[in-house]
Amino acid sequence: MSIFNGLAINTSGLALERLKLDTISTNIANVNTTRTPEGGPYKRKSVEFAENLKNAQGTDATGTQLQGSPQSYGVKVTGMQTDNTEKTSYDPSNPDADQNGYVRMSNVNMADEMVDMIQAMRTYEANTSAAEMNKTMLKKALEISKE
Repeated sequence: MSIFNGLAINTSGLALERLKLDTISTNIANVNTTRTPEGGPYKRKSVEFAENLKNAQGTDATGTQLQGSPQSYGVKVTGMQTDNTEKTSYDPSNPDADQNGYVRMSNVNMADEMVDMIQAMRTYEANTSAAEMNKTMLKKALEISKE
């Protein structure tokens, strides 16, 4: 395990939260979109992710062989999920209305998106703080080695 693994883990967390914020902002921007190039209303998207485990190679500090023991290297994006639930609204004056006057609407809920955005922002801030702590520890380790 490298002394920089902590920073790599924080970096993967920061990248994930940035992608989540980008996805949330796209959802919010399309809250009223009833017609997309794919056809139909905009469908809410969310980021799927998992822990990034890799098998360790080599030896640890005591000289013990580390074959096959999984170690965490942060998180990785596994895909984007599309919410296919349907939402309709009665608006016969809308050009996208069907013969009964119902319009298929975007399934984005602004309240849910705002909660998700606040959570992503706080997680991003926590990762930033952890990265700063890692940097401070590495600087202190360098100072110790100079003495």
